Amino acid sequence: MTDAPDDLVRIATRCFETGPCEGLGLAVSGGGDSMALLHMLAPEARARGIAVRVATVDHRLRPEARAEAERVARACAGLEVPHEILDWTGWEGRGNLQDAARRARRSLLADWARRHGLGAVALGHTLDDQAETVLMRLARGSGVDGLAGMVAARQDDGVMWLRPLLELRRDDLRLWLTARGIAWDEDPSNADPRYQRVRARDALAALGPVGITPEGLADTADRMAMARAALEHLAMDLSTRAVRLRAGAVEIDAAMLRDAPEETRLRLVSAALRWVGGRDYRPRLNSLRATLDFAGQGQWRSLSGVLLAQKAGRLWLCREPGRVEAHVMAKAAWDGRWRIDGADDSAMIGALGQAGLALCPKWRDLGVPRPALLSSPALWRNGTLLAAPCVMPDAAYQARIVADFPYRTLPH
Repeated sequence: MTDAPDDLVRIATRCFETGPCEGLGLAVSGGGDSMALLHMLAPEARARGIAVRVATVDHRLRPEARAEAERVARACAGLEVPHEILDWTGWEGRGNLQDAARRARRSLLADWARRHGLGAVALGHTLDDQAETVLMRLARGSGVDGLAGMVAARQDDGVMWLRPLLELRRDDLRLWLTARGIAWDEDPSNADPRYQRVRARDALAALGPVGITPEGLADTADRMAMARAALEHLAMDLSTRAVRLRAGAVEIDAAMLRDAPEETRLRLVSAALRWVGGRDYRPRLNSLRATLDFAGQGQWRSLSGVLLAQKAGRLWLCREPGRVEAHVMAKAAWDGRWRIDGADDSAMIGALGQAGLALCPKWRDLGVPRPALLSSPALWRNGTLLAAPCVMPDAAYQARIVADFPYRTLPH
């Protein structure tokens, strides 16, 4: 336990050392962790001249949630901090509720931060949350990346996500709040054993006698994070020597890939799969190994919405044509990665497809596999092909990728 309450604020406010921040958002649910986040960071941020805003996501899953969000609003009013309630209406009653809620919460908060020009959003995850995360990932057989747990700062969706409380225990935060007469709400789902995190929390309490503690698991996460950084360095080096991006597809020198350590090889291919397919997570290890073995025989294989095949000494990964997004308005982003500049409001972006490729007689000269070109972006109007920028360059229309590849690559 931390010796003095002031130490908690000192640890939490280290997040201000990550760099200049024009505006700080605080995600506050009303629970003990996030209320501590609010009362520790809001006054400190304002003292440093940093504009602060608070958002509460109402998932509309419990009748009490609205009243809890309104109590947060009143606490923010007392601190003279702007507050906004963000409503989630997308739950359809299917799939993993907690994962769907997490994704929705992140998306709503990212949109809110961009709308208000906030450079960073602070979340209330604690050392206990870190330990529970590591334990759950250990149960799933996770490797280095999974066991590295949550990071204190991460850039994603155009927002810097901060976890200032990651070194602090949940009980210490509640003692800090109690000493100051600050109330908080308890979400009943935090005691519902139907959720894996609740079961992990209970299991962790029972593992103390054999020396498995939240602090120990958090230390493991720190060491795994160091190992991950070293492995990322190796993957970056391989990518710099072996990878090109062509028409949105990933081209990897097969010999260099084969000669790399298996961990580096799988890390690089997993990153390429997530980038092409727009996925958040790596595929399962057994699926990835089997797919690479099959692709190495020169046959196209699908995994995570991506086609893989080795052709003429190159491993190609391209978007599976049948999995691409439908046509969208020309000025919108398409399939999570593409924009076409120069288009007017009457045009649509969609896949080039077989009909479009048939209108590009010299496509074979590009040296890019046919499936990659089929899933490349094209500009259409009323079924008529206006442009296929990846296949037939046109000065009037420029296709550009808006999602950065995770590693450096060779020139196109």
